[in-house]
Amino acid sequence: MRLLLVEDEERLSEASGLYFKKNKYAVDVACDGKTGQEMAETAIYDLIILDRMLPGKEGVAVLKDLRAQGIKTPVLLLTAKDSIKDRVEGLDAGADDYLIKPFSTEELLARVRALGRRQKEQLTGERLQVASLVLDPLRCEAVSGNETIKLTLKESQLLELFMRNRGQTITREQILDRVWGIDAKVEMNSVETYIHYLSPTFRFSSKKLS
Repeated sequence: MRLLLVEDEERLSEASGLYFKKNKYAVDVACDGKTGQEMAETAIYDLIILDRMLPGKEGVAVLKDLRAQGIKTPVLLLTAKDSIKDRVEGLDAGADDYLIKPFSTEELLARVRALGRRQKEQLTGERLQVASLVLDPLRCEAVSGNETIKLTLKESQLLELFMRNRGQTITREQILDRVWGIDAKVEMNSVETYIHYLSPTFRFSSKKLS
């Protein structure tokens, strides 16, 4: 599971980052709102942990912009503001959960696990559509125009990754991590081979792969 932590309190971000890594999470850290938003827009994350009071750009403003762009990554909002009005504002902006400072690292990790489970449940059985292309991940089947295409499991997972993150740059390392698993013994040319299989049928551009 890959996390983005956007937090300007250095001690908190360092402690939280180490705690996540100790519990086998990959985590990237941003220390201001603008940087955090850029990272969320250009990389793939399973969960974003977003502080509300940030330099550069306030957390709720970042969240609203991400949701306006169609980025549906679950967001856990961190804040010292504990009024009902503040919590409602954060949730209405698109937050999936809200955690009041100060908090224990155990509670933070538990909420991350809960959001991760919820995300997996939401993806189960969900069909994806981009333009005229429809993917059924459970059946490993895609429909393009009047043509139904049967896919291998890896082809379906790769296509699902592209469709869920359309418009975002996806690195080969990220593809290996999300489709094969970061510890899998798969060579980079295998990734390119699978993309080559999909490209003629679905007109994928390699410009978004770096």
